[in-house]
Amino acid sequence: MSVLWSAEPAVRTAGPPVGPPVGPPPAADRVRRAAAHWWPLLPLIVTVLLLAAPLAPQSQAGSGGLAPADLASGVLVLFALVRVVRTRARPLTPVAAIVLGIPAVGFAVATVTAADPQAGLPGLVRYLQVFVLVPAAVVLLLRDARDFRVVIGCLTALALVQGAIGIHQYATGTGASYMGEDIRAVGTFGPTDVMGMATVVAYGLLAAAALALRPPAGTPRKVRLLAPAAAGVLIVPLALSFSRGSWIATAVAALAMILLTGLRQAVRALAVLTAVGVVLVGGFGVGSEMISQRLSSITQVTAAPDRSVTDRYTMWDAATSMWREQPAAGVGLKGFPAHRDGHASIGLSSGSDTAGAGHAFQKQPLLSPHNMYLLVLSEQGLIGLTAFVGSWAAVLAGGVRRLVHARRVRTAAADCGLAAVGLMLWQTVDFLYADIGGPSTVLTGVVLGLAAWWALAARDEKTPA
Repeated sequence: MSVLWSAEPAVRTAGPPVGPPVGPPPAADRVRRAAAHWWPLLPLIVTVLLLAAPLAPQSQAGSGGLAPADLASGVLVLFALVRVVRTRARPLTPVAAIVLGIPAVGFAVATVTAADPQAGLPGLVRYLQVFVLVPAAVVLLLRDARDFRVVIGCLTALALVQGAIGIHQYATGTGASYMGEDIRAVGTFGPTDVMGMATVVAYGLLAAAALALRPPAGTPRKVRLLAPAAAGVLIVPLALSFSRGSWIATAVAALAMILLTGLRQAVRALAVLTAVGVVLVGGFGVGSEMISQRLSSITQVTAAPDRSVTDRYTMWDAATSMWREQPAAGVGLKGFPAHRDGHASIGLSSGSDTAGAGHAFQKQPLLSPHNMYLLVLSEQGLIGLTAFVGSWAAVLAGGVRRLVHARRVRTAAADCGLAAVGLMLWQTVDFLYADIGGPSTVLTGVVLGLAAWWALAARDEKTPA
């Protein structure tokens, strides 16, 4: 017996080691693990980054073509649906489902009650894509703050690419036509979608500003330096877009974000922002004369308004006239162009002149009032406007509430909340001067999804972000 017991340790030590291997996993294992973690975000990332690619002529605004990002958004929605079915996870919280789904009621009512429901079907699909399906897909695919930051990083990268193209267009005189010169920065979106680059750049600027104002714990020093630098650089193409609505929306959103960070940091941020503006415009003279003229035109709405301002206010009057005629359900989706001439005054021009950025001169028809709220009011009536504004107000209010709470909880992702509130507020203000249309519209759905995830998605806020 003593011999048998003394031999047992030798038998045990002779075999292979028991338990997991000691040391870091091989590089191939790390790659596989990273791919397994991030691949669910791939359709969302592709949808955003595809807007950096040059657009074919048939994809330009007003041509009726589908942009690659629109097709990618369809894949995104299908992917999110299949993933929910396969994982059998709870799709959305009841509150999120109601808030994101209620605008569909207004869309459906406006389509069914229209004089020609079939003509409104393309509008129904577009509205569902931008305001219901894509936002819901974003909420379903985002799992935590890290996923949110990946998407925000893609928005910033897209903005830097488009902004660089826009600056090059201004410097070389290859942009869209503006005041007789081909200097307007429009990126790859062309002269028929002059708001496209401005929208993308504003998104990226606010995303970078959120990270600069509230960097999460453990952020590398390089990222802490690059975030404010990116936000500062993006001011240049935004200014060179000569888009008054984007300037106003960005100023309002950025100021709100700064104030939401606290008084002490707000003072520092405002001082830095003022210095950057003085250096860019005063020091380097980046389009200072034309920018000042464009800024002054914002207040010239009665004394000496330019043609674009006159057309805008004429179309606003036409939209309210349509609503007074059909107050409950409006004239139907896609009904504004058909009813425009019957409600607009003779002061409305036949269209806006577009040229430059590789495109020949053409007259672009005025098919919308360039105010999203008036467009919804005229085409969907009080039913649609109540559902639309109520949904957006719920997302914005919920986002602000969670952001205020996140400032008191160190483990909460305050940078994500700051970006979500800033982007949502920007879009809310910008819709006073613009509406959906063009390839960049798909990003509106992505931004709404980011804001809805922050405001409405169920998650454990005690978990470190």
